[in-house]
Amino acid sequence: MKLHRHLVLEVISILKAIFSDGVYSDKAIEAALKSHPKWGARDRHFVAETVYESVRWWRRIWSCLGIKANTKSESLFLFIAALWVVEDKDIPDWPELKNLDVQSIKTRWQQMDKSSADYHAVPTWLHELGQQELGSQWIAAIEGLNRKADVVLRANTLKTIPKALVDTLKTELIESETLENYAEAVRLLKRANVFRTNAFKDGLFEVQDAASQKVVAMLEPQMGERVIDACAGAGGKSLHLAARMKNKGKVISLDIHEHKLEELKRRARRNSIDIIETRVIDTNKTIKRLEQTADAVLLDVPCTGLGALRRNPDTKWKLRPENLTTLLETQKQILQDYSKMVKPNGRMVYATCSILPSENEKQVQNFIKTNPNWTLTQEHREWPHINGFDGFYMALLKNN
Repeated sequence: MKLHRHLVLEVISILKAIFSDGVYSDKAIEAALKSHPKWGARDRHFVAETVYESVRWWRRIWSCLGIKANTKSESLFLFIAALWVVEDKDIPDWPELKNLDVQSIKTRWQQMDKSSADYHAVPTWLHELGQQELGSQWIAAIEGLNRKADVVLRANTLKTIPKALVDTLKTELIESETLENYAEAVRLLKRANVFRTNAFKDGLFEVQDAASQKVVAMLEPQMGERVIDACAGAGGKSLHLAARMKNKGKVISLDIHEHKLEELKRRARRNSIDIIETRVIDTNKTIKRLEQTADAVLLDVPCTGLGALRRNPDTKWKLRPENLTTLLETQKQILQDYSKMVKPNGRMVYATCSILPSENEKQVQNFIKTNPNWTLTQEHREWPHINGFDGFYMALLKNN
């Protein structure tokens, strides 16, 4: 592809928003694309991909340049050019790039210490924490998390099955495949804007990573049950619960953000689901009123999001050690308080999209120690470098 100056200037503007103003990559890209409605698919793809790859390899590319990371326009021109160098793309003859030392970049790239934070493009504190918590597993995990994420869909089994969804998408010129060991998953063979398809408008699928789909599968919601999704967000797992329940029973979706629950209502209508009831958690009374009312509770708790770095690479740059401290306390409190919504002999799944044991196994172990009426019946990890999808942890617990 020929490199166009106006697109590179847009990428630079987006990177400034991300690294100087704290805007998340997806929001910054979305705003840029909306402001340029006349861009074709190729231009839109170039901008989005260049931004994501820049964010993903931010520390490694600056290391290759031998320059301290910054958001000055003249430096970002060199940064993007260095990214092209390591991707074996031709460098344009632009005045901003006249001092670019291509050979030096290539040499630093090849000679970089493969055990370093520079090489794996993560903050030093996070690199040290990962090694502390996961040992040798950390390097394999972060390598998996630095790969691009596949686009995975979850077939809405109220309306279709994965094999039929593959056939339907093919009629709209989108090639995909079913996935072994992921009952409702369909993976795209080539990236495409699935939100413009009739299949999406008809509610045949939701975009949801394959690892994430394992969470509801572990809870095994049944028709006619009363199930609470206690940290529902925009409701991807609530919709999955309802589909698994064949739209029979009750799903109560809770969240502290009303706008997210409004989005869930819209998604539920598209999915032809009518058993979801949303409630905003505005006080502790919301939880108290639901004590011992649920056959099953899903706790997809707030977490560092480190398991989803492939699709949200800027998380690693925005996360701070103090964020983890706060999150660990929040997770502990949610487990303690929200578990009271489960009936005797009921069940609960605790889940995160993190790979850190401190957010996962250790939280569950501490909960069981202080709540002897609960037992751990099953736990499962999805590793990015082993399973090929997001990093997830999930534990099934029973209220005896």
